[in-house]
Amino acid sequence: PLTFLAQFNCAELAQFDKEHLLPDHGLLSFFYETDTQCWGYDPKNQGCARVYWFEDMSALSAADFPADMGEDFKFPMVKIKLDAKTSYPSWQDFSEMFPDEKDDDAFNDALDELTGEDPENPDDRSQLLGWPDVIQNSMFDECDLVTQGYYLGNGWLNIPKEVRQRAEETARDRWMLLFQLDIVELGDFELMFGDCGHIYFYITKEDLAARRFDRIWLILQCY
Repeated sequence: PLTFLAQFNCAELAQFDKEHLLPDHGLLSFFYETDTQCWGYDPKNQGCARVYWFEDMSALSAADFPADMGEDFKFPMVKIKLDAKTSYPSWQDFSEMFPDEKDDDAFNDALDELTGEDPENPDDRSQLLGWPDVIQNSMFDECDLVTQGYYLGNGWLNIPKEVRQRAEETARDRWMLLFQLDIVELGDFELMFGDCGHIYFYITKEDLAARRFDRIWLILQCY
């Protein structure tokens, strides 16, 4: 079953959304199949995650958990603290934009200096919009290809050259991160994705502008 993960009052996000990418009203809700924890490299994973935009909040009311829902899928309420920060590309995205750059150590040193973050004690990585905190590989091309119906679990050799080339050249300009969720801990409760991973809700810029949240794509990455 789809598990409710997070929701945001869009009116409260407006002050942080300087580019006006998100709706300025309504409720944005995120769901994911936490039992199966699909990775997102298979077109058959479509539907493992959902995003709903409820434009009229007055039509909503609180509901109990379904009677047949297992206890493992009933998560505690965690208050969200909103804050604005500058995001930067991870090395995996940066190196695709600038393939001649090879010094990842210098890049990471510069990134640590810009963010002021302790690499041994990183901040919570959950975020809306911005650059994703990549764990494995850049995901823009992956979203573009898998949503065209290509299975990526056995590599990319079966993908026609022209299709892959188009994804490599244009996917980063067309796709963007909508929401990234890190490990959630509260008392004895812990929600983890894979081995200390994140889940990423991606959407095309065109679909976001048109409020087509039913067309998101989810990817899970972990260590």
